[in-house]
Amino acid sequence: MKCVEVYKELYHQEPYGVAFCPYRISPLGAHIDHQYGKINGLAINKGIHMAYHPKHNGVVELQSLNFPKRAQFFVNAVPEEKEGDWADHLRGAAKMLSEKYRLKVGLSGIIEGSLPIGGLSSSAAVIICFLSALCKVNGIHLEPMEMILTAKAAENQYVGVSCGKLDQSCEVLSKKNHLLYLDTKDDSYELIPTNETMKPYKVAIFFSGLERSLKNSKYNLRQDECKAAAYALMGYAGMDYDTFANTRLRDVPFEIFESYKDRLPELWRRRAEHYYSEFARAENGAELWRKGDLEGYGQLVFESGKSSIYSYECGCDELKKLYEIMTDTDGIYGGRFSGAGFKGCCMALIDPNKAEEIEAKVGAEYLKAFPELEGKYSFHLCESADGVEL
Repeated sequence: MKCVEVYKELYHQEPYGVAFCPYRISPLGAHIDHQYGKINGLAINKGIHMAYHPKHNGVVELQSLNFPKRAQFFVNAVPEEKEGDWADHLRGAAKMLSEKYRLKVGLSGIIEGSLPIGGLSSSAAVIICFLSALCKVNGIHLEPMEMILTAKAAENQYVGVSCGKLDQSCEVLSKKNHLLYLDTKDDSYELIPTNETMKPYKVAIFFSGLERSLKNSKYNLRQDECKAAAYALMGYAGMDYDTFANTRLRDVPFEIFESYKDRLPELWRRRAEHYYSEFARAENGAELWRKGDLEGYGQLVFESGKSSIYSYECGCDELKKLYEIMTDTDGIYGGRFSGAGFKGCCMALIDPNKAEEIEAKVGAEYLKAFPELEGKYSFHLCESADGVEL
């Protein structure tokens, strides 16, 4: 790993350890975790590595191989306000952890991402990777849900991204050759083993060549639109409701939506339509996975992608083109944007025996449409993996 080599060159010593957190994909359950929906997820065998060594003076000193500027701060004196760079995720993680545990030991580290940034929850992965190392040098053990909520709080309260629990849950709870089926309302989950009758598959990642940051996208706005739809529906139906901040579409039965949807502004109605249809796809997908029906499951993933484009209205021209190409490519069972869809990448479940043909066809058609992305677009073949080791 390059992070180990760079660490040795910079610090003239072997790292104490190498932390790793996998990236994730969520074939079904897109954009509904923040509304307390249900999701399907898999961790993949690519992710964030960090070579590190404890610093007993309490200083955190980190460098990323993917971003310029070294980050430095005291582990027990994190700046109250974010600084607007990549290391805000790490400052937020240290701050959230220090609210519950006394931190004395800092660390020096080199962080390396094994895939391009965008759509695979690299922000959650770098937070969890860092937290796992920080806990180790301070003798702290976090239970899975504690890790998930600490990492989520770092993004929500410090970085300013109103994400749900999807990313963190997939990266912590996943198990190789199992599908994570999670209810984000009560955190109940099931790890559904891959049925022995299921056709073989691998995870293909088609990186658009455009990196993205949720801070500058319409990610937070989409959540407000979902909440506004829920708030209005509850008002029309005469339901008891809480504050706007505590309102979710999960609070509104589908029958209420059906009765009052025509009274909603069109944009709010479409956001709600995506929520209810995606909730059903996540439930149906879990059962199809259980049965080993990869074709049926893949069709739901394609439907999810379509709903994200037309009802949730995310996705730039590049990702929409990738989605369109995938729907017309032999050997792809199903695919969609990965993540929020504001740049980044697409993921697909594919027949591993047709990987080379898929790589060639999708790449050729995509670069024909966007020749300026030659050298930036890339294809990566991955497998399911275990979540982070706590």
